[in-house]
Amino acid sequence: MYKRFQSPRQSRRDFLKKAAVSAAIAASPVGTAVAQLRRVETIGIQLYSLRQEMADDFEGTLEQLAAIGFREMEFAGYHGKSPAQVRNILDGFGLTSPAAHIQLNAIREDLDREIEIAATIGQQYIVVPIVPANERTLDDYRRHAETLNIAGEKIREAGLTLGYHNHDFEFDVQEEGRIGYDILTSETDPDLVVFEMDLYWADRAGYDPKFFFLKYPGRYPMLHVKDSSYTGEMVDVGRGVIDFAEIFTYASKGGFKHYFIEHDNPSDGINSLEYSYNTVRDLRFNSSYELPF
Repeated sequence: MYKRFQSPRQSRRDFLKKAAVSAAIAASPVGTAVAQLRRVETIGIQLYSLRQEMADDFEGTLEQLAAIGFREMEFAGYHGKSPAQVRNILDGFGLTSPAAHIQLNAIREDLDREIEIAATIGQQYIVVPIVPANERTLDDYRRHAETLNIAGEKIREAGLTLGYHNHDFEFDVQEEGRIGYDILTSETDPDLVVFEMDLYWADRAGYDPKFFFLKYPGRYPMLHVKDSSYTGEMVDVGRGVIDFAEIFTYASKGGFKHYFIEHDNPSDGINSLEYSYNTVRDLRFNSSYELPF
Protein backbone atom coordinates (compact mmCIF):
# COMPACT_ATOMS: atom_id res chain seq x y z
CA MET A 1 0.00 0.00 0.00
CA TYR A 2 2.79 2.42 0.90
CA LYS A 3 4.61 1.68 -2.36
CA ARG A 4 1.55 2.71 -4.32
CA PHE A 5 1.75 6.24 -2.93
CA GLN A 6 5.42 6.40 -3.86
CA SER A 7 4.97 4.96 -7.34
CA PRO A 8 5.88 6.84 -10.57
CA ARG A 9 2.17 6.74 -11.45
CA GLN A 10 1.24 8.83 -8.45
CA SER A 11 4.16 11.25 -8.60
CA ARG A 12 3.68 11.91 -12.32
CA ARG A 13 -0.02 12.59 -11.84
CA ASP A 14 0.69 14.93 -8.93
CA PHE A 15 3.24 16.80 -11.02
CA LEU A 16 0.81 17.31 -13.88
CA LYS A 17 -1.95 18.43 -11.55
CA LYS A 18 0.24 20.88 -9.65
CA ALA A 19 1.95 22.27 -12.72
CA ALA A 20 0.09 22.67 -16.00
CA VAL A 21 -3.44 21.82 -14.87
CA SER A 22 -3.49 23.89 -11.72
CA ALA A 23 -2.02 26.89 -13.46
CA ALA A 24 -4.57 26.76 -16.26
CA ILE A 25 -7.45 26.25 -13.84
CA ALA A 26 -6.29 29.23 -11.81
CA ALA A 27 -6.37 31.35 -14.94
CA SER A 28 -9.86 30.16 -15.86
CA PRO A 29 -11.80 28.85 -12.85
CA VAL A 30 -14.28 26.03 -13.32
CA GLY A 31 -17.06 28.22 -12.02
CA THR A 32 -16.39 30.83 -14.70
CA ALA A 33 -16.33 28.25 -17.49
CA VAL A 34 -19.58 26.55 -16.52
CA ALA A 35 -21.71 28.96 -18.52
CA GLN A 36 -19.85 27.99 -21.69
CA LEU A 37 -20.55 24.26 -21.41
CA ARG A 38 -22.03 22.62 -24.46
CA ARG A 39 -25.31 20.83 -23.80
CA VAL A 40 -25.24 17.12 -24.70
CA GLU A 41 -28.48 15.20 -24.85
CA THR A 42 -27.27 11.66 -25.47
CA ILE A 43 -25.08 9.03 -23.84
CA GLY A 44 -23.37 6.51 -26.08
CA ILE A 45 -21.63 3.16 -25.81
CA GLN A 46 -18.54 1.60 -27.37
CA LEU A 47 -19.92 -1.72 -28.54
CA TYR A 48 -16.63 -3.53 -27.96
CA SER A 49 -18.03 -3.76 -24.43
CA LEU A 50 -20.64 -6.23 -25.67
CA ARG A 51 -18.77 -7.84 -28.55
CA GLN A 52 -19.91 -11.37 -27.69
CA GLU A 53 -23.51 -10.28 -27.21
CA MET A 54 -23.40 -8.43 -30.53
CA ALA A 55 -21.99 -11.50 -32.27
CA ASP A 56 -24.71 -13.71 -30.77
CA ASP A 57 -27.68 -11.35 -31.29
CA PHE A 58 -26.86 -8.15 -33.15
CA GLU A 59 -30.37 -6.71 -33.33
CA GLY A 60 -31.47 -7.94 -29.92
CA THR A 61 -28.48 -6.35 -28.20
CA LEU A 62 -29.07 -3.01 -29.88
CA GLU A 63 -32.74 -3.20 -28.93
CA GLN A 64 -31.83 -3.73 -25.27
CA LEU A 65 -29.41 -0.81 -25.34
CA ALA A 66 -32.05 1.44 -26.86
CA ALA A 67 -34.49 0.40 -24.12
CA ILE A 68 -31.93 1.40 -21.45
CA GLY A 69 -31.62 4.84 -23.01
CA PHE A 70 -28.42 4.66 -25.03
CA ARG A 71 -28.74 6.54 -28.31
CA GLU A 72 -25.24 6.63 -29.84
CA MET A 73 -23.43 3.47 -30.90
CA GLU A 74 -19.68 3.42 -31.51
CA PHE A 75 -18.95 0.24 -33.42
CA ALA A 76 -15.93 -2.06 -33.22
CA GLY A 77 -16.93 -4.47 -35.98
CA TYR A 78 -20.22 -5.25 -37.71
CA HIS A 79 -20.47 -9.01 -37.17
CA GLY A 80 -21.25 -9.86 -40.78
CA LYS A 81 -23.83 -7.13 -41.35
CA SER A 82 -23.53 -4.91 -44.42
CA PRO A 83 -23.33 -1.13 -43.91
CA ALA A 84 -26.86 -0.75 -45.31
CA GLN A 85 -28.18 -3.40 -42.91
CA VAL A 86 -26.48 -1.69 -39.96
CA ARG A 87 -28.02 1.65 -40.92
CA ASN A 88 -31.49 0.15 -41.27
CA ILE A 89 -31.27 -1.59 -37.89
CA LEU A 90 -30.07 1.58 -36.18
CA ASP A 91 -32.86 3.60 -37.77
CA GLY A 92 -35.41 1.03 -36.63
CA PHE A 93 -34.41 1.51 -32.98
CA GLY A 94 -33.98 5.28 -33.15
CA LEU A 95 -30.20 4.97 -32.79
CA THR A 96 -27.28 6.67 -34.51
CA SER A 97 -23.61 5.79 -34.90
CA PRO A 98 -21.34 8.84 -34.81
CA ALA A 99 -18.13 6.80 -34.91
CA ALA A 100 -16.46 3.44 -35.40
CA HIS A 101 -13.10 1.97 -34.44
CA ILE A 102 -11.21 0.98 -37.57
CA GLN A 103 -7.85 -0.76 -37.37
CA LEU A 104 -4.78 1.08 -38.61
CA ASN A 105 -4.04 -1.53 -41.26
CA ALA A 106 -7.50 -1.01 -42.76
CA ILE A 107 -6.75 2.71 -42.95
CA ARG A 108 -3.45 1.97 -44.65
CA GLU A 109 -4.76 -0.65 -47.06
CA ASP A 110 -8.31 0.33 -48.09
CA LEU A 111 -9.25 3.76 -46.82
CA ASP A 112 -11.76 4.36 -49.62
CA ARG A 113 -13.80 1.37 -48.47
CA GLU A 114 -13.77 2.52 -44.85
CA ILE A 115 -14.94 5.98 -45.87
CA GLU A 116 -17.77 4.47 -47.91
CA ILE A 117 -18.86 2.28 -44.97
CA ALA A 118 -18.82 5.20 -42.58
CA ALA A 119 -20.82 7.39 -44.95
CA THR A 120 -23.44 4.68 -45.49
CA ILE A 121 -23.95 4.16 -41.76
CA GLY A 122 -24.01 7.91 -41.17
CA GLN A 123 -20.84 8.17 -39.10
CA GLN A 124 -18.86 11.36 -38.65
CA TYR A 125 -15.67 9.87 -37.19
CA ILE A 126 -13.31 7.08 -38.23
CA VAL A 127 -11.24 6.29 -35.15
CA VAL A 128 -7.93 4.41 -35.03
CA PRO A 129 -8.21 2.39 -31.80
CA ILE A 130 -4.63 1.14 -31.37
CA VAL A 131 -1.25 0.85 -33.06
CA PRO A 132 0.51 -2.51 -33.42
CA ALA A 133 2.64 -3.67 -30.49
CA ASN A 134 5.77 -3.73 -32.66
CA GLU A 135 5.25 -0.12 -33.84
CA ARG A 136 5.55 1.91 -30.64
CA THR A 137 8.96 3.57 -30.71
CA LEU A 138 9.16 7.34 -31.02
CA ASP A 139 10.14 6.94 -34.68
CA ASP A 140 7.09 4.73 -35.16
CA TYR A 141 4.88 7.41 -33.62
CA ARG A 142 6.33 9.98 -36.02
CA ARG A 143 5.40 7.70 -38.91
CA HIS A 144 1.95 7.18 -37.42
CA ALA A 145 1.46 10.93 -37.16
CA GLU A 146 2.34 11.28 -40.85
CA THR A 147 -0.05 8.45 -41.74
CA LEU A 148 -2.82 10.07 -39.72
CA ASN A 149 -2.28 13.42 -41.43
CA ILE A 150 -2.40 11.88 -44.91
CA ALA A 151 -5.46 9.76 -44.14
CA GLY A 152 -7.07 12.64 -42.26
CA GLU A 153 -6.88 14.88 -45.31
CA LYS A 154 -8.58 12.31 -47.50
CA ILE A 155 -11.21 11.64 -44.84
CA ARG A 156 -11.87 15.36 -44.48
CA GLU A 157 -12.37 15.65 -48.25
CA ALA A 158 -15.18 13.10 -47.83
CA GLY A 159 -16.81 15.24 -45.14
CA LEU A 160 -15.70 13.02 -42.24
CA THR A 161 -13.06 13.28 -39.50
CA LEU A 162 -10.22 11.00 -38.42
CA GLY A 163 -9.64 10.34 -34.73
CA TYR A 164 -7.18 8.47 -32.52
CA HIS A 165 -8.04 6.55 -29.34
CA ASN A 166 -5.41 6.04 -26.65
CA HIS A 167 -4.48 3.19 -24.36
CA ASP A 168 -1.80 3.54 -21.67
CA PHE A 169 1.27 2.57 -23.71
CA GLU A 170 1.28 5.88 -25.62
CA PHE A 171 2.29 7.48 -22.32
CA ASP A 172 5.33 5.29 -21.70
CA VAL A 173 8.41 7.48 -21.24
CA GLN A 174 11.02 6.79 -23.91
CA GLU A 175 14.30 8.40 -24.97
CA GLU A 176 14.74 12.07 -24.15
CA GLY A 177 11.89 11.75 -21.67
CA ARG A 178 9.28 11.94 -24.42
CA ILE A 179 6.11 9.93 -24.77
CA GLY A 180 4.43 8.73 -27.94
CA TYR A 181 1.30 10.70 -27.18
CA ASP A 182 3.35 13.92 -27.34
CA ILE A 183 4.18 13.15 -30.95
CA LEU A 184 0.67 12.08 -31.95
CA THR A 185 -0.85 15.26 -30.57
CA SER A 186 1.85 17.75 -31.60
CA GLU A 187 2.73 16.38 -35.05
CA THR A 188 -0.78 15.86 -36.37
CA ASP A 189 -2.72 18.70 -37.97
CA PRO A 190 -5.58 19.88 -35.70
CA ASP A 191 -7.68 20.40 -38.81
CA LEU A 192 -7.21 16.78 -39.88
CA VAL A 193 -6.92 14.65 -36.73
CA VAL A 194 -8.88 14.70 -33.47
CA PHE A 195 -8.60 12.53 -30.38
CA GLU A 196 -10.83 10.26 -28.36
CA MET A 197 -9.61 10.34 -24.77
CA ASP A 198 -9.98 7.04 -22.95
CA LEU A 199 -10.25 8.23 -19.36
CA TYR A 200 -9.43 4.86 -17.82
CA TRP A 201 -6.23 4.29 -19.78
CA ALA A 202 -4.97 7.83 -19.20
CA ASP A 203 -5.60 7.38 -15.49
CA ARG A 204 -3.87 4.00 -15.48
CA ALA A 205 -0.83 5.56 -17.17
CA GLY A 206 -0.71 8.14 -14.38
CA TYR A 207 -1.78 11.16 -16.40
CA ASP A 208 -4.54 13.61 -15.64
CA PRO A 209 -6.61 13.89 -18.85
CA LYS A 210 -7.55 17.49 -18.02
CA PHE A 211 -3.95 18.42 -18.79
CA PHE A 212 -4.49 17.48 -22.44
CA PHE A 213 -7.91 19.14 -22.68
CA LEU A 214 -6.21 22.38 -21.64
CA LYS A 215 -3.12 21.91 -23.80
CA TYR A 216 -5.05 20.89 -26.94
CA PRO A 217 -8.40 22.66 -26.66
CA GLY A 218 -11.15 21.53 -28.97
CA ARG A 219 -9.36 18.36 -30.11
CA TYR A 220 -11.37 15.93 -27.96
CA PRO A 221 -14.87 15.56 -29.42
CA MET A 222 -15.10 11.99 -28.03
CA LEU A 223 -14.54 10.46 -24.60
CA HIS A 224 -14.42 6.85 -23.46
CA VAL A 225 -16.12 6.95 -20.10
CA LYS A 226 -14.49 4.08 -18.18
CA ASP A 227 -13.86 3.78 -14.46
CA SER A 228 -10.95 2.47 -12.41
CA SER A 229 -10.82 0.93 -8.97
CA TYR A 230 -8.31 2.26 -6.47
CA THR A 231 -6.00 -0.60 -7.36
CA GLY A 232 -6.29 0.04 -11.11
CA GLU A 233 -8.81 -2.58 -12.26
CA MET A 234 -11.43 -1.56 -14.82
CA VAL A 235 -14.87 -1.37 -13.18
CA ASP A 236 -18.37 -0.21 -14.03
CA VAL A 237 -18.73 3.56 -14.13
CA GLY A 238 -19.61 4.67 -10.62
CA ARG A 239 -17.91 1.76 -8.87
CA GLY A 240 -14.46 3.33 -9.10
CA VAL A 241 -12.51 6.45 -8.21
CA ILE A 242 -12.43 8.59 -11.38
CA ASP A 243 -14.15 11.95 -10.85
CA PHE A 244 -16.27 12.12 -14.00
CA ALA A 245 -18.32 15.05 -12.74
CA GLU A 246 -15.23 17.24 -12.61
CA ILE A 247 -13.87 15.96 -15.92
CA PHE A 248 -17.14 16.67 -17.70
CA THR A 249 -16.95 20.35 -16.72
CA TYR A 250 -14.11 20.59 -19.24
CA ALA A 251 -16.54 19.99 -22.09
CA SER A 252 -16.21 23.46 -23.55
CA LYS A 253 -12.42 23.52 -23.35
CA GLY A 254 -11.88 19.98 -24.62
CA GLY A 255 -14.64 20.10 -27.22
CA PHE A 256 -16.58 17.07 -25.92
CA LYS A 257 -19.53 16.03 -28.07
CA HIS A 258 -19.84 12.26 -27.59
CA TYR A 259 -19.64 10.34 -24.32
CA PHE A 260 -19.13 6.63 -25.02
CA ILE A 261 -19.39 4.36 -21.99
CA GLU A 262 -17.10 1.36 -22.22
CA HIS A 263 -15.94 -1.63 -20.19
CA ASP A 264 -13.55 -4.06 -21.88
CA ASN A 265 -14.81 -7.07 -19.93
CA PRO A 266 -17.97 -6.22 -17.98
CA SER A 267 -18.92 -8.68 -15.26
CA ASP A 268 -22.58 -8.89 -16.19
CA GLY A 269 -22.94 -7.77 -19.81
CA ILE A 270 -25.98 -5.60 -20.42
CA ASN A 271 -26.65 -5.14 -16.70
CA SER A 272 -23.15 -3.79 -16.10
CA LEU A 273 -23.51 -1.30 -18.94
CA GLU A 274 -26.93 -0.27 -17.66
CA TYR A 275 -25.38 0.48 -14.26
CA SER A 276 -22.76 2.66 -15.97
CA TYR A 277 -25.42 4.41 -18.04
CA ASN A 278 -27.47 5.21 -14.95
CA THR A 279 -24.39 6.57 -13.18
CA VAL A 280 -23.62 9.00 -15.99
CA ARG A 281 -27.27 9.93 -16.41
CA ASP A 282 -27.64 10.68 -12.70
CA LEU A 283 -24.43 12.69 -12.39
CA ARG A 284 -26.22 15.89 -13.30
CA PHE A 285 -28.59 15.45 -10.36
CA ASN A 286 -26.00 14.41 -7.78
CA SER A 287 -23.10 16.68 -8.68
CA SER A 288 -22.15 20.08 -7.29
CA TYR A 289 -20.99 20.99 -10.82
CA GLU A 290 -23.23 22.07 -13.67
CA LEU A 291 -22.69 19.34 -16.25
CA PRO A 292 -23.03 19.47 -20.05
CA PHE A 293 -25.89 16.96 -20.41
